[in-house]
Amino acid sequence: MKTVTVQSQTTIVEKQKKESVFKRMWKNRTLLLMCLPAIIFFAIFAYLPMPGLYLAFVNYDYSLGIFESAFVGLENFRFLIMTGDLWKLTFNTVAYNLAFIILGNFLQIGVAIMLNELRSKWFKKVSQTIMFLPHFISAVLIGLLAYNILSYDYGTLNSFLKSIGMDPVQTYSNPAIWPYIIVVTFLWQSTGYGSIVYFAAIMGLDKSILEAAEIDGANAFQRIRYIIIPWLKPTFIILLLFSLGGVLRGNFGLFYNLVGANNTMLYESTDIIETYVFRTLMTNFNFSLGSAVSLYQSVFGFIIVITANWLVKKFSPENSLF
Repeated sequence: MKTVTVQSQTTIVEKQKKESVFKRMWKNRTLLLMCLPAIIFFAIFAYLPMPGLYLAFVNYDYSLGIFESAFVGLENFRFLIMTGDLWKLTFNTVAYNLAFIILGNFLQIGVAIMLNELRSKWFKKVSQTIMFLPHFISAVLIGLLAYNILSYDYGTLNSFLKSIGMDPVQTYSNPAIWPYIIVVTFLWQSTGYGSIVYFAAIMGLDKSILEAAEIDGANAFQRIRYIIIPWLKPTFIILLLFSLGGVLRGNFGLFYNLVGANNTMLYESTDIIETYVFRTLMTNFNFSLGSAVSLYQSVFGFIIVITANWLVKKFSPENSLF
């Protein structure tokens, strides 16, 4: 019987191999149709523009176009390295994103757990709504609110300091305090929205396990530590891997509207790859340099994702992406 079963399974596999790609596509046409919008989106915005990467290796001339401009090889990358801009931009972008990812995820997990522990359904819904609202506030409006608070002449902060006899603070000329302002602003805007994923994961936990732990004498902190947090581990790892893919892609809208693109006094601590590319394109009109930075950004991000996934696969294979 075992021999017959193995032979039948082998026959099925061979038939599947012999089936043409088109037949398999036709069999799965419903799933493919559902995926079609995403396929079209990535085809247009991710794959069709890829030949434009050649721009990073030429000295772009408007009159000649991309493929007729003079080929300079790695000269654009060499210029970035020699000026020191590439290292500063990389450090700022990675440092900010690591702060966003680590602090953001831990804060989102904490908020999701606290929401789960609330007993009042009405208060839970109101709390979720209030924390969710900042996600829908435009980055332009956030920049305006920040300016109204931090402006040297008319800001709320300095008006308060003057009223109690203290000297006003020159926020927009002090690069040391802006990492804290940017990180806090990001966490304020994203925590409520990000906590939804973790809260949904907690809702998928079998309540009978928590009830059994409570009957056995486990208090709230013990249930959180030994049941809920281990349950959230796979979700945390998957979201972490997704986030690492964009570790070199800064939040351009937030940085641009909070700091601006031309405040040279704050470049030391606030200039990231996105703002640099924007400035090279819109102010200096250097398309080749901007494309070189973008290519470096994509390749570096790809390497980080592959490396992180390899580490996860080595220590926790069931939680890796591929």
